[in-house]
Amino acid sequence: MSTDKPAIDAAPAADDRELADLGVAAAATAIRQGDISAESYSAALLKRARRYSDLQSFITIDESAVLAAAAEADKARAAGSTAPLLGVPLGVKDSYATRGLRTTLGVKTLETFIPSQDADVVRAIKNAGGIVFGKNNLVEMSYGLTGDNDRYGQVKNPHGREHIPGGSSSGSAASVAARIVPASFGGDTIGSIRVPAALTGVVGFKPTIGRWPGYGVAPVSHTLDTTGLLARNVDDCILIDQIVAADEFASPSKHSGLKDVRFAYAPKQFLGLVDPEIESQFVTALHRLRDAGAEVLEIDLGEDFSKLADRVAWNLFFRETQQAVSEFLRQNDVPVTFDEIYDDLKPQLKEVWNQFVIPSGPGYLTESDLEETLSIDRPELQRRLGNVFGAGGFDALAFPTTAALAPLIEDQWSFTVAGERVDHLFLAKNTIPASGAGLPGISLPIGLARSGLPLGIELDGARGDDRKLLDVARRVENVLELTPA
Repeated sequence: MSTDKPAIDAAPAADDRELADLGVAAAATAIRQGDISAESYSAALLKRARRYSDLQSFITIDESAVLAAAAEADKARAAGSTAPLLGVPLGVKDSYATRGLRTTLGVKTLETFIPSQDADVVRAIKNAGGIVFGKNNLVEMSYGLTGDNDRYGQVKNPHGREHIPGGSSSGSAASVAARIVPASFGGDTIGSIRVPAALTGVVGFKPTIGRWPGYGVAPVSHTLDTTGLLARNVDDCILIDQIVAADEFASPSKHSGLKDVRFAYAPKQFLGLVDPEIESQFVTALHRLRDAGAEVLEIDLGEDFSKLADRVAWNLFFRETQQAVSEFLRQNDVPVTFDEIYDDLKPQLKEVWNQFVIPSGPGYLTESDLEETLSIDRPELQRRLGNVFGAGGFDALAFPTTAALAPLIEDQWSFTVAGERVDHLFLAKNTIPASGAGLPGISLPIGLARSGLPLGIELDGARGDDRKLLDVARRVENVLELTPA
């Protein structure tokens, strides 16, 4: 693994850096109070996007549209607007439909497609005063974990440009880590928000499946998919969750310590094969949680837990793709068919679809096996994880978000972890269970390895307890004094 860690910043002007360091809530407050203008803020971020274009974190940015929207936000502020996201530019994964701004899904077939309507999440953000800064690069059809895209370029990790940023929300994570935008929207089916969050050193929030609207976002699996966020702190996730989930605004919890919080960790299931540096920093984090007054107890989810979680997630991931994508294309008036997208996929991905996604493929799941997955395996996975929070009384399940650091781009399909050869799917090993069970999860950055590459800790919560999980994550962030790497 390379030890070279290029600086994320190449000595930009101090005022530009100060603006780029603002999170979502801080930027919105500064704009509403007149401390900065939306137009100057957007201009600084656009300048930064040009400076870090080599990261290939965006497919499309309409600079004139961004500046025009910022100018309108300044007019609205002058007229008394107090919109919660007034004038704040946000990245949007290019799987989200954006009215008037091209939406490619990461494929060449749609490189000129411009939707006539916004995805529901985008509409919610615009209604709250936010600005679409641009469309983030992603893995083709959100089918991958590395950031590879043949048509729009390999996304690079800001903490080491020879390394992957993770995927499929690769550009979203890289653009937040490089401080091009304060936050960006992504999608998570088996870890596509949390994996890149961990590998690039930002916060990645996956809501309970169904909490955030998914209409207008290209799917993989309607059972597993959820929209979500990559940001630089938990408070920004809390703010945007309230807006997108149409949840009533609540005052932040007054709790700051962890004396009333119980954490579970399951080393047999999440630490079996792990990079030694990740394991060491994770264990240190658990000690610090205990020192802050939390109760941290070891649990065992069963010898077959990992196989059960893998079976649920991968069966649904592959089996539901064709139907989900076909429905999305019809509902959103996308001018291509499923077959046209399939025919133009890169060879490596096309072979995967040939095996598992197309009904004639040898690995295509039968109706009876699909029924067993949905009626037996998934409920069992949900029961085991549900017991952690129900009968077990824990507030969160903690584990390393990924068991590997970001591999080199040239080794992204196969690399070594603790002396054992693994493939790229290993990056989702720890994120898969929450996806299969539909739980909310959040990845927090907890430091850097000796190579300068980030690593993360994930906290999962009970289904539907997103507010509680976010509050616990905020308190962990404060106790551990976590900051994006």
